[in-house]
Amino acid sequence: MTHPQPHPRSQLRRAVLSSYLGSVIEYYDFLLYATASAVVFNKVFFANLDPLVGTVASFGTLATGYFARPLGGILFGHFGDRLGRKRMLVLSMTLMGVGSTLIGLLPTSAQIGGWAPVLLVLLRVVQGVAVGGEWGGAVLMSAEHATSRRGLWASFTNAGAPSGMVLSTLVLALSAGATGEQAFLAWGWRIPFLLSVVLLAVGLFVRARVAETPVFAEAARTKPAAPPLLDVLRNHPRNLLLSIGVGFGAFVAQGTLTTFVISYAVQAGFPRQTVLNALTVSSVAAIAGIIGFSALSDRFGRRPLVLAGAVAMAVWAFLLFPLIDSGSTFLLAVAVVVGQGVVHACMYGPLAALYTELFSTRARYTGASLGYQIAGIGAGVAPVVFASVLAGGGGTTTVSIIIAAGCVVTVACILALRETATIDLGESTEASTPARA
Repeated sequence: MTHPQPHPRSQLRRAVLSSYLGSVIEYYDFLLYATASAVVFNKVFFANLDPLVGTVASFGTLATGYFARPLGGILFGHFGDRLGRKRMLVLSMTLMGVGSTLIGLLPTSAQIGGWAPVLLVLLRVVQGVAVGGEWGGAVLMSAEHATSRRGLWASFTNAGAPSGMVLSTLVLALSAGATGEQAFLAWGWRIPFLLSVVLLAVGLFVRARVAETPVFAEAARTKPAAPPLLDVLRNHPRNLLLSIGVGFGAFVAQGTLTTFVISYAVQAGFPRQTVLNALTVSSVAAIAGIIGFSALSDRFGRRPLVLAGAVAMAVWAFLLFPLIDSGSTFLLAVAVVVGQGVVHACMYGPLAALYTELFSTRARYTGASLGYQIAGIGAGVAPVVFASVLAGGGGTTTVSIIIAAGCVVTVACILALRETATIDLGESTEASTPARA
């Protein structure tokens, strides 16, 4: 097979920058909602409910976005595998920016009654579809441009998630600090959502300067044998199922560390700003952790890093809540910084490259997106389940057991995959053959 000549180094840098910024913007919008659901929406859109029940309802609207993500993966993946990665990335970013801005303009339940939470859910679905289409294309833009160190370059898309969390948390905290508690709940929370328009303009400018990936350009010279989704289901069914399982534990942990812990720590008596500060520090640590562990996966392989992170997270799940319950601000910081910045980063960072290596070029956008986004439902469901457990009289030990169980699923599935780090993305791949001892 004749491979295309590598793009200039400048194109790789542009692709990585575009993927990172796009991911930052998408996750700024998507995770801004997650943070707001923990500290604002239960009071603004579900004010007539008991506080704990309102939190469950607020997390429920959060979960709808995660359920919509696989739909975005299928829709954008289909056209991304047929028409190219770049076009779909421009569309996904635009959809997210518009949806988030409209959330910032949404009337509250005190103004329009029951229509407020209904419209909130619909806009959350729009966010979910957008981020479902963004991740796969952004990862592929970096991975398919890279001629070496694919794990490192692809990881910048995953690093965009905690970067977006840092940005959204800082903007939300600044808005809360500048307006005061009463004004923040009345209108100040809208400011971060309305800023999405500015981020959208910056992101589209950068994205317009990136060329289509050379791997896709080469594959596009031949007519695809089947629609991408059918190709995935027919030729890579086991890879798809295993990719869902590999990511599931990481997403359950992510939903715990970035969303549920915020609400839990506030209810445990920590000031909201203290919790948000701890989350910001942990997200900064996660950026470095994701990139660092992903770079290590280029040297040692994807499987060892993901495996080590999953085992460590299963253990950390039983330390997390006792550290928070201690009432110590320092131990709260340790709980979330080590959890998100080290343990979770180890199991999550290498997934960007891993998912791209599980599918052939003309089905890669669809396959990687679908596996990743279905697994991502765990991040949306986990806060709802955990809040319901506590509302029903359960304890945090039950929550820790559920997190650990998700990590066991990840361990089992990563062991069923062979190593993918050396796979040529220009070739068809089937990485689900049982790993050799």
